Amino acid sequence: MTMSRAAGRTRATIFAPRIDELLRRYGGADLFRLEPGTIGIAGAGLMDTILRSRPATAAERPTFKPVHGRPVSRADGSAFMQAVSSDVRAALRKPIDESPDLSGQWPHVAHVYLRDLVFGRERLRFRVLVDRRLELTPKLTWSAVAAGAALFAKPGPPVPLSRLASLVYDATTYDDRRYAMYLYRRVAGPVCFTVAALATNALWLGWPFGDDVPNRNILLETLRLLPPSWNILRVASPEFPAVDSRIGEKDDILLLPLLSHRDPRLWHDPEEFRPDRWDDLDPETHPGYLPFGHASERCWGRRMVMPLAARLLDIMRHDGLAVSPRQATGKVELDGLLEVSRVHVTRR
Repeated sequence: MTMSRAAGRTRATIFAPRIDELLRRYGGADLFRLEPGTIGIAGAGLMDTILRSRPATAAERPTFKPVHGRPVSRADGSAFMQAVSSDVRAALRKPIDESPDLSGQWPHVAHVYLRDLVFGRERLRFRVLVDRRLELTPKLTWSAVAAGAALFAKPGPPVPLSRLASLVYDATTYDDRRYAMYLYRRVAGPVCFTVAALATNALWLGWPFGDDVPNRNILLETLRLLPPSWNILRVASPEFPAVDSRIGEKDDILLLPLLSHRDPRLWHDPEEFRPDRWDDLDPETHPGYLPFGHASERCWGRRMVMPLAARLLDIMRHDGLAVSPRQATGKVELDGLLEVSRVHVTRR
């Protein structure tokens, strides 16, 4: 459990037992055995060396790993990235004063707002693909994709389409539509999930924000303490034992930015939420800071996540959104992204 203090109030962040154990047992450690076949690594230098030793394989890239055995080509990956980037840029051009009332339970409210802002009020077959509940099981996601790809007809001109949805309608066969809809889910879902988590975490950790504190610093510090993507998996590979003899040839590697982001050797007051530290630190080069992966292969989504999260912070400030004064405890579950769940947000 960690404590946040703001405006005379104290808020407690309670972590899921597995996360809490990692923080308590391995904080400040470089390398440790998590399970019989898994090595944990949190030392900044060792993480850097491991990630430089070989590029990520297709199976280690969550967004563009094979879709039920079908490889995702570079051309397809590029097309879907460009489409969602275009949708995000169009969303960011919309005026903030048209935003709805975002009070309620976050991150759910933030997620729904982002879905409608970026992808519009598309047909149900697309809207369900961005539903947070699909995270419960891959089978549920595949069922939604398969059902949505069936009985497919392109809507008439009055129905607005995101660039991303247009790629799905360009598919000519059921198998191609199913593949395209799965990729829609892979790129649209994480944008909404990650931004909603980041904005919720920022509100929980940092509200009330000082008028002189820029959104950039708030978000960078939030990503340090509660990185939505808190681990990086690398499957067993011969390059790793060559880096460190404590790693066996069959050991998978779990790199843990969650721990390196709180390493007292790298950060002054590592448990404190201090956005001002980023006045002098460079997030691209600071050792052990990997909220969007390693410098050799940064996450494609960071150029969308940061401006969308900044927009939500602008709305918070514009509309006077705040954590309910009656809520003193927030829980971080272990169900995918690292986020404070069920934060009650009110308008002052």
